[in-house]
Amino acid sequence: MVQELERLRARSPFPATAPAAYPVFYRTYSRRLEAGQRESWRQVCDRTLAGLAKLGKLTDDEQALIARMQQELKALPSGRWLWVGGTEWSEQPENFSGAYNCTSTNVTDWRAFGLMMDLAMMGCGTGAVLEPKYTEQLPVIRNQLMVTMRGGIGTTLAEQRREKTEIRVDAANNRVEIRVGDSRSGWVDSYQGLLELSADQRLSGEVAVTVDLSDVRPAGEKLKGFGGMANPVKLPHLYERCANILNKAVGRQLNSVECCLLIDEAAACVVAGNIRRSAGMRQFASDDALAAAAKDNLWQQDAEGNWRIDPERDALRMANHTRVYHHKPSKEEITDAVRKQFYSGEGAIQWAGEAERRAQGADRYGLNPCGEIIGQNFHCNLAEIHLNQIHPENLQEQADAFRAGAIAVAALLNHQFVEPRYQQSRLEDPIVGVSFTGLFDFFVHAFGVEWLEWFAAGRPDTMQGVEFKTKEAEYLSRWKQIVHETVWDYCDRHGIKRPNRCTTVQPAGTKSLLSGASSGWHPPKAQRFIRRITFRKNDPVAMACIDYGYSVVPSQSDKDENGNLLTDPFDPRCSEWLVELPVEVSWANLPGADRVAIEQFSALAQFDFYMQVQRHYTAHNTSATVELREQEVEPLAERIHQAIQHDEGYISAALLARFDDLQTFPRLPFEPIDKATYDALCQQVLARRSTENFHTALQRYDSGELVEAGPAGCDSDKCLLPEKQPD
Repeated sequence: MVQELERLRARSPFPATAPAAYPVFYRTYSRRLEAGQRESWRQVCDRTLAGLAKLGKLTDDEQALIARMQQELKALPSGRWLWVGGTEWSEQPENFSGAYNCTSTNVTDWRAFGLMMDLAMMGCGTGAVLEPKYTEQLPVIRNQLMVTMRGGIGTTLAEQRREKTEIRVDAANNRVEIRVGDSRSGWVDSYQGLLELSADQRLSGEVAVTVDLSDVRPAGEKLKGFGGMANPVKLPHLYERCANILNKAVGRQLNSVECCLLIDEAAACVVAGNIRRSAGMRQFASDDALAAAAKDNLWQQDAEGNWRIDPERDALRMANHTRVYHHKPSKEEITDAVRKQFYSGEGAIQWAGEAERRAQGADRYGLNPCGEIIGQNFHCNLAEIHLNQIHPENLQEQADAFRAGAIAVAALLNHQFVEPRYQQSRLEDPIVGVSFTGLFDFFVHAFGVEWLEWFAAGRPDTMQGVEFKTKEAEYLSRWKQIVHETVWDYCDRHGIKRPNRCTTVQPAGTKSLLSGASSGWHPPKAQRFIRRITFRKNDPVAMACIDYGYSVVPSQSDKDENGNLLTDPFDPRCSEWLVELPVEVSWANLPGADRVAIEQFSALAQFDFYMQVQRHYTAHNTSATVELREQEVEPLAERIHQAIQHDEGYISAALLARFDDLQTFPRLPFEPIDKATYDALCQQVLARRSTENFHTALQRYDSGELVEAGPAGCDSDKCLLPEKQPD
């Protein structure tokens, strides 16, 4: 057995064109085994397939297909399933949600708030619909909560800690004691319980609330089952911050932004200390002026001219904000939204009419954090096809990959959720999502440099352009048909209601790195670039990266007393590391490819390609980040308006200002470089490399428990970029 493991480790499971694969895999998807070592890729494949086979009652042929496609990096299950699939933890009904990247919840009651904190603690992305028709079902706030903290975290001996939260109400004296339990449900029940006290009719006026945290395990203790370590650093502040929000609404109902803040304060507590961002989507009514301006002037300047984030609204950064239009927005409305997104990154719009048409039901327009799934009170499971690993002429391998992805997502339809609203949604509107990544790479290999040059020219409808678009549509439509037929066949055989939409495109930022694919449908940042991945300082995986020859620099947030970026990763003032990886796309050396400036692709060309995917492949929505320059604001707004007016299939897309000056954001996640620089950096990596076996290098530093616990719910380009404070 030992020899077999060594043989597997010696043969890299990842392609040479994916230098980020090892760091990402061991940071994000590899669990720690009982003996202490980390899982290999083969072991992750075996664990996750065993979980799918058991849950989905898969046939031997289905298992063999999924196994081959996963080991060849052609079809992978969701990031959440790579982390929890096949574990004992994932088989407990209360933990089923932890297998899903994507969720959305209508905020109609206090339980909705608790559910979203619970989902966030399991690593799910949380969408929240905060339109008046939902939030007006919340009760009026009647009580002023005066919170006092008691009992230090971790003061109760481990064997004496209570797992369940206890809430004792002394109505006669207007007093409440909340003793927080040492468990996920303990945190959630204490948070939801505090919110419920604000409208509790047994109480009145000022209510003295004592919160006791002595049973909560301290930072650094292992979280059994799910993985990772406890980090309750922000928990003591959660109750006070929530009480302050609630107290401002005494005598009335909460407004949409207050609801949003309550959700995001819990999210900030959950991700405290983690290096990844929270994954959230908050949807507001298009005419909600308060919500539209919620993040305006988030940065504020003090008397000395120093910038800081408004502390009362800081938590709003936990999620993307979207305005929902139930009427087709005017050209002026869209132009204002596009312009606002260019300058602030906020102001995205959604055309709900198209979402409801695709979902075949009223109110089914809720979005997950990256916007690729539509529904109502839903969970959606995702699989991902790595098109860059499949030859464009090999139609059988394409069919096998999409069939494997379809079976993998269909298997999770067997889950029966504990929460009634999610189970009801599953019964009425079962949904799955088979995505792909590396589409741009696939088409370059399929059509050659001429396709690249046509893209750079704006994808015009010339004779050649029409031919290219026809061929693109043929591929996309064929894949869509394979997915739906496979899912429907599985459902028919297992007595499950057929989903009416099964295809989507997710951002795919992290999983794409396992095979070196360009993310989702998007073009890569350049033919060659430096990819920077964030780790904690002294993280074992990052230390192994150093031995493997990769360079490490301090993060964008680590600066000296004069505001200059630190240069020494071992400087005591440094808190986070960026591992730098030179990357070259698989087609970079095709004759003529270097003549095409990918970073100059127009916003309209990107939008046209995105709409090809939206029309011919995607049945849900396509997660899209269209990059634009200031002069492109009005032309892009005109094109979006046209797409909505003519019912071309547009639902929503994220827009991101394109920065040609790399100094605007130093040490970006992506930094384009030329071939000479790439070759030089690769030589430097090889010169520094002290081992050819990454797993062996990792073992030198790998001790203790993983700080992270699987992938984040969203990793779009918009979420990867650092926030820019005002100039």
